Amino acid sequence: MVKEVVLPTPLSNEDVAELRVGDLVYVNGLIFTMRDLAHIRLSQRYAKGEQLPEDFTGAVIFHAGPVVEKQQDNWLISVIGPTTSMRMEPFSDFVLGKLAVRCIVGKGGMGRKTQEALSKYCAAYLLSPPGCAVIQAKAMQKVLRVHWLDLGVPEALWVIEAKNWGPLTVAMDANGNNLFEKVRNNALNRINNLYG
Repeated sequence: MVKEVVLPTPLSNEDVAELRVGDLVYVNGLIFTMRDLAHIRLSQRYAKGEQLPEDFTGAVIFHAGPVVEKQQDNWLISVIGPTTSMRMEPFSDFVLGKLAVRCIVGKGGMGRKTQEALSKYCAAYLLSPPGCAVIQAKAMQKVLRVHWLDLGVPEALWVIEAKNWGPLTVAMDANGNNLFEKVRNNALNRINNLYG
């Protein structure tokens, strides 16, 4: 049965272990946005033993690049929507294992490497609804910090305080369940029934 869950960050393993594919999640607290270049820089710095700009233990990472406006000393997020998560597939084990991130949020699904890492490290992949970037921006209460603006605004690492951000749909859970595989199998079964 699908349930609605409100999760405060940082997330605990217990919080994530109870999530099931199809559940609707609302997030409160600190979140990070990261795209391709931030993943690359983080992994390179980690490999060199350099200090990372943030503690990601129990974190929620959003595969997104916000549209922002600088007003005096504050950044305001006017639009924020998900980017395609599959591009970050090579970093799944690093992000979930080494950084101890507990939820990845994006669009379009991720692959087997991510599914294995989600099960291994007790984490989940959540879908953010595309096409709702203005609505999602309303949940982003405040930009607390930004790192690596030299990568460009969309690729920088943004640290944001979110309130009631959702609904986000659990698409891959820590128990090996996968919404995309479920839909694919249902479609194949229907095709077989029609033409088999």
